[in-house]
Amino acid sequence: MSETELAYASISELAPRLASGEISPIDLTDVMLARISRYNAVVNAYITVTEASARESAQAAASAIRAGNYLGPLHGIPIAIKDLFATRGIRTTFGSRVFADWVPDYDAAAVERLRDAGAILIGKTNMHELAYGTTSENVHYGPVRNPWNPAYHPGGSSGGSAAAVAAGLACAALGSDTGASVRQPAACCGIVGLKPTFGRVSKFGALPLAWSMDHVGPMARTVRDCALLLQVLAGYDERDAGCVRREVPDFLAALANNIRGCRIAVARDYFFEDCEPDVVVAVEESLRRLRDLGASVEDIVVPDMRAALAAGALIIAVEAASYHAADLRERPQAFSKELQATLELGGYYSGVQYVQAQRLRRKLSEELHEVMRGFDALAMPASPVPATEIGKDPPGHARLRSRNTLPFNFISLPAISVPCGFTKSGLPIGLQLVGQPFNEARVLQVAYAYEQANTGPAQYPDLKRVTSP
Repeated sequence: MSETELAYASISELAPRLASGEISPIDLTDVMLARISRYNAVVNAYITVTEASARESAQAAASAIRAGNYLGPLHGIPIAIKDLFATRGIRTTFGSRVFADWVPDYDAAAVERLRDAGAILIGKTNMHELAYGTTSENVHYGPVRNPWNPAYHPGGSSGGSAAAVAAGLACAALGSDTGASVRQPAACCGIVGLKPTFGRVSKFGALPLAWSMDHVGPMARTVRDCALLLQVLAGYDERDAGCVRREVPDFLAALANNIRGCRIAVARDYFFEDCEPDVVVAVEESLRRLRDLGASVEDIVVPDMRAALAAGALIIAVEAASYHAADLRERPQAFSKELQATLELGGYYSGVQYVQAQRLRRKLSEELHEVMRGFDALAMPASPVPATEIGKDPPGHARLRSRNTLPFNFISLPAISVPCGFTKSGLPIGLQLVGQPFNEARVLQVAYAYEQANTGPAQYPDLKRVTSP
C-alpha cells in the first residue's frame, strides 16, 4: 500500500493485514509520524507528538504479532488522544496554561483500555481551552485548522482529534463530548464521531467540563471503526461514579443486519430551523437514502428542545465554574480572557436555577423517551452550519453549532455523526442519528447501513496542495 493508502485506510482494512504480517505496525507508525512531521504545521492537530514511545510500542506490537500474540483489531493501530485524557508519563495540558506542565503518573480509563488492546498512542491532540468551546481556536497552543480548508476551524472542542483523523495523521482518535465536542467536529471534518449513552464509557482520568454531561467517545473514518473502538472502550469502571454496570453487546454483530422495517423519526420544527441551505439539502438526501434502504421516515413533534438547550448550557456553565473556581481565583492570568469571562458567568447562577435545570432535565428526558418509543433513531443535521473562518465566527454561531447536539448530552441518548455530503464551497456536512438509551448497537446499525449505501469514490483533503495560511 502507498503512503496515502495507509494513511487513509480504515482500521477494519488495516487490522487483518497487520494480523497476517502483510503490514508491520512499525511501517504504519512511521507513515503517521512522517505525515505529522510534514503536515501538522498546517493543521496544528497535535500539542504533543509521542514519537519515541510510539516507535517503542510499534516495535513491541510487531514482536507480539510475529510471536502469535495478536490482541485484536486495534493491535498496532496508531491512535491520537485528545489532550483532555490523562496519559502516564506524557504531558497532559487540557489545552490550557493551567495544566501546561502536568505529567500524570496514571492513564485515564479509556487510555488504559486502548493500550490493553494494543493500540499505539501517537500523540495528544489540540483542543478548545479546557474543552469549553466549539471551534478549537486555542489561544495558548494556536488554532486547530480544518484539513479541508485551513482558513476554517475544525469544530470543537475535540477539533484536534477530528483534524488528525481527517488529515491522515492518525487512524482514529479519542474525544470527549459535553455538548457537541465529538459529533460537531466530526461533522466539520468529514469523519464519524460517536457519543455513547452517559455511563457506557468510563470518564475516569478525563478532565471534567461538566461532570453530569461529559461523555467519552471514539472518532474514526468509518462507522465500523467506531464500533470496533466502542467495543474496547465500553464497560463498567468503579472509579467513575457515573459509569453504569450494564452488559456490553457485540456492536460489530449489529452491523451485519439491514435496516428494512426500521423506523426513523424526524423533527423539523426544531432541528432543521436556521440551517444553511446546503446542510438541509444534504440531510434531506440522506433521509431519501434511508427510505430507499427500506426504513420508514416519519415526522414527529419533540418536547421543548429550546428549553433543553438553555438548561443544558446552564448546567455546563455552573459545573465548569465550580470545578475551576480555585484556579480561577488564584491564577486568573492562566486563563484566556474569553474563558475567564465564561467561567465567571457560570458562578453567577443561583443554586435554585441549577436545581430547576436538573429537574427540567428529568421531565424532558421522560417526555422525549415517550415520543421516541417505537422508533429506532431520530435523524437531523449534526450541525446546522458547517465550519466557519477562523477568527470570523458570525454572531450566534457558537450556540447554533451545539443546538442539535447538546440536548442529547442533557437527555443522555447515544448519538453519532456520519458524513453526508459537502457544501458548495467544499466543507463537510454531517448527519446525526440519535437512539434509545444504551442502544448504541441500533444507532451504529442505521449509521452503517446509510454509510454503505452512500456510494461514491472516497474523498480526502489534499494536503499536498495546502500551505499554512
